[in-house]
Formats: sequence, C-alpha cells, structure tokens
Amino acid sequence: MQLPQTFEDLVSEAEGLELYSKLIKQINKDFLLANIDLDFEENILPSSLKYLLHEIVFKLIQEKFADYLNLLYIIDVSENKIKQLDGSDTLKLSEVVTFLILQREWQKVWFRNTYS
Repeated sequence: MQLPQTFEDLVSEAEGLELYSKLIKQINKDFLLANIDLDFEENILPSSLKYLLHEIVFKLIQEKFADYLNLLYIIDVSENKIKQLDGSDTLKLSEVVTFLILQREWQKVWFRNTYS
C-alpha cells in the first residue's frame, strides 16, 4: 500500500473507494478510546475535518500532553516519524501530526476493507 502524501490525495482516495465515512468512524472510535471527547458527523466536509483535527491536536500538545501521547499510542502513529519532527513550532508540528494521524487511520480503514 502506498500511503497518500497529501491531505487532498488521502481524501480523494477515501472518497473514490467510498470509504470516507468509515475513515470518520475510525477516527471517532480511536479518539473515544483515548478518552478525548470528539464525535465527527460522517458527512463532515474534508476541510472541516482537517481544521477541527488540527485544532484538537494543537490544544492537546499545548494543554494535555499526556493525552496527546496516549492518542498517538492508541492510533499507533509511528514513533520514528514523530521523533523526526521539529518541535520548535507547535502550530506546524500539530499540522504534520494531524496528517500522520489521518494517514494511519486511513491505513487501518484501507487494510480492513481490502482484506476482510
């Protein structure tokens, strides 16, 4: 599987395979497991999804770092990818982490759809 390299690629692939709603369900499920109160509607616009997720990740990094780390663990974002990021600009860091979260969630949905 080749992971999408941009948010737009990820969304178009998810919509093309008719898996966008499953992606939203997976995000909701993993955030609930991490005890983060979040519940996106299945028909949320991709731009709104990106914006709201970025805002949540930014707030977690700033205010609830332990919850942020727990979320990354539950979603299973690559620790190596996180360690390679530059943490000097929290806004930019949260944007990149948001995309890594979306990539990993997409990977889960894609594998489940392809191999079940």
